[in-house]
Amino acid sequence: MGKIIAIANQKGGVGKTTTAFNLGSCLASEGKKVLLVDADPQANATSGMGVTPEEGDASIYECLVDGYPAADAVRPTCLEGLDIICSRIDLVGAEVELMNRPDRERALSRALSPLHDLYDYILIDCSPSLGVITVNALTASDAVIIPVQAEYFALEGISQLLNTIRIIKSRLRPSLEIEGFLLTMYDARLRLANQIFEELKGHFGDMVFSTVIPRNIKLSESPSHGLPVILYDPDSRGAIAYKLLARELIARNRRAKKPIS
Repeated sequence: MGKIIAIANQKGGVGKTTTAFNLGSCLASEGKKVLLVDADPQANATSGMGVTPEEGDASIYECLVDGYPAADAVRPTCLEGLDIICSRIDLVGAEVELMNRPDRERALSRALSPLHDLYDYILIDCSPSLGVITVNALTASDAVIIPVQAEYFALEGISQLLNTIRIIKSRLRPSLEIEGFLLTMYDARLRLANQIFEELKGHFGDMVFSTVIPRNIKLSESPSHGLPVILYDPDSRGAIAYKLLARELIARNRRAKKPIS
């Protein structure tokens, strides 16, 4: 059975989407079967993988609102082993359409259930909000990765997200765990960036990934070419960092599954 991981932070511009499609790509390059679910109406993960959502029969919107089979919405990407369920701008309307439905928080969980055994990892790129769609993503997930930007207000809003996770864990998804905090846009030359990393480690200990994602122009450029950074420039610092993150994630999960002797 695969692991479903939401990549979430209601603070915008922290590298959620960059992490979603680059981590997914690097996991695929490590031989894992990966599904990327674009649950953000901006559809940046979709375009960043070079996929045109209008060309497909359905997007995540139809899966959530119309009960369209998620397996039929899956599309291949430019990278072997990595598939995607696209987003479209009409996903904005799903918030309203789901609002008055019974058990609305589990719509995405129901949609992804038939795919659970087909992939090693299912990564959900969440929108920068704590609305119904993000709650659906967290309820469907086994774990959540929280990207944190290396800036002055890095920890601002994290307490609100952690409170939301606690509520979902107590009421909707008891097995939901924090996979880790990921420091993004890191510049080792700045004292502030190092202070933020130490502050994160002080607050959250081993839940902070050892891998940090640097500020890197290739990470910024690759989405405009419709390519993950490991295909756009595999030797760049950004590509190397996401390869290390993928290996760290795999190693963490391998340790977690190790039987007690």
